[in-house]
Amino acid sequence: MLGCRNFLSKAIRKRKKNKISNKKKKKRAVLKTLKITQKHEDSEEEEEETEGFSLKISAPSHSYGVQPLGNLLLSPNPTNSRNTGLGNLQSLSDELVLEILEFLEGTHLGILATVSKSFYVFCNHEPLWRNLVLKNYKGGFLFNGSWKSTFVASSCNGSYDVSHAIQSGLKVRDFYSDYLFQSWLCASLEMKHQWLERDNIPRRRGISVEEFILNFEEPNKPVLLEGCLDNWDALKKWDRDHLVQLCGDVKLAVGPVEMKLEDYFRYSDQVREERPLYLFDPRFAEKVPQLGLDYEVPVYFREDLFSVLGNERPDYRWIIIGPAGSGSSFHIDPNSTSAWNAIIKGSKKWVLFPPDVIPPGVHPSPDGAEVACPVSIIEWFMNFYEATKTWKRKPIECICKAGEVIFVPNGWWHLVINLEDSIAITQNYVSRRNLLNVLDFIKKPNAKELVSGTTDRINLYDKFRNAVEASSPGIIDQLVKKAEEKKAREKKFSFWESVKDSNAGAFKFSF
Repeated sequence: MLGCRNFLSKAIRKRKKNKISNKKKKKRAVLKTLKITQKHEDSEEEEEETEGFSLKISAPSHSYGVQPLGNLLLSPNPTNSRNTGLGNLQSLSDELVLEILEFLEGTHLGILATVSKSFYVFCNHEPLWRNLVLKNYKGGFLFNGSWKSTFVASSCNGSYDVSHAIQSGLKVRDFYSDYLFQSWLCASLEMKHQWLERDNIPRRRGISVEEFILNFEEPNKPVLLEGCLDNWDALKKWDRDHLVQLCGDVKLAVGPVEMKLEDYFRYSDQVREERPLYLFDPRFAEKVPQLGLDYEVPVYFREDLFSVLGNERPDYRWIIIGPAGSGSSFHIDPNSTSAWNAIIKGSKKWVLFPPDVIPPGVHPSPDGAEVACPVSIIEWFMNFYEATKTWKRKPIECICKAGEVIFVPNGWWHLVINLEDSIAITQNYVSRRNLLNVLDFIKKPNAKELVSGTTDRINLYDKFRNAVEASSPGIIDQLVKKAEEKKAREKKFSFWESVKDSNAGAFKFSF
């Protein structure tokens, strides 16, 4: 009992500290509007459709018979085996039960799974085993069909293939849980056609640098640029076999771990989960120099003032590789920088909101240090995307394909999801058009919490400002003066300001 109390108290304290809570979102209407049953258990070969939603042909079938809670209302059996199997823990939410189970090691999870059908379902929740694999084996594992089988196989040093035995698990009758079912659903749904059809981003080919600056960079507006990568060796050579051979045994950053590219592709080929691991490495060009030589910065983005910091500059470029369904939920690029993202293989769906429009379902903290948003990208599309169709200021959306580049202005919220296996290069940069924004951002009182990509967050402002002044004397003062003049030109007189002087072109009162 003492051990159980310790687990409970630790989990409750952890839950209170976690500011990025998705409890309310998990209760949303997506599951009550989808009358999805467990038909998928017997039809893995076919694609199922329910009110416009379709399941992937390769959708994971090992959901252990979990059904959405709304199905309990239609069941002839009024008992939810989820509750009877948990005993005194049944009053806890599903999220809290899983947070308690996170304190257990793999052996204890396996033992607890034999206690009841309910614990069997909870203890086989894939994210629990994913956390165990990433914690215990870092990047030194070979994915084996599921995270649980990967953990067991890694524990046995790969000498025993348990994938079939684990994935053909029991089906539990009359188990209802929105939380667990939605995790499976988000991993199984195809992107809906209505989520992909809107394309309202400006597209340009062959424009001059001056036109790009005047029409997009200065007004801080996104644009999709075509034809910028035609001379890239990466566009011609970067397929899977070439990259695996080029990278060899070098390990690249994949979420919280580092993996060989060959091992990551093994994972991405098999995995079907709500939040696939995303290869996102800021040191790829140092680890494999040829990768950095196979592309060049498009001409529109070559002024990068952060380069004056040399090796002390914050992280600014990444190679990005991921399977369909992987991506980045809503965020603003670090340090108030602008960015460009070039697709080499595959395609990506983009949704962007301007700085003064917070996307639905996204809740930034007052100081901007933290952002609470839905757990997965698919969850956001299911619960919040439809609402944007009635907004006066609709998001900018597009599908960016291989050979295309998207410009993401500083401060813009954006979400990205891979529609197929994709490879991309992205870089953040500082031009004189957003230099003052960057300086203001890294000078904020809470810069220590806001600044990212560098170990010296506190002194970044002084280092950057001094380096800019040393390389381009007077540039900051010139930009400040220009900004003040622009602000004065755009200033609108209030009613009282316009009537206080007849020379203002209006009128004045006489008493």
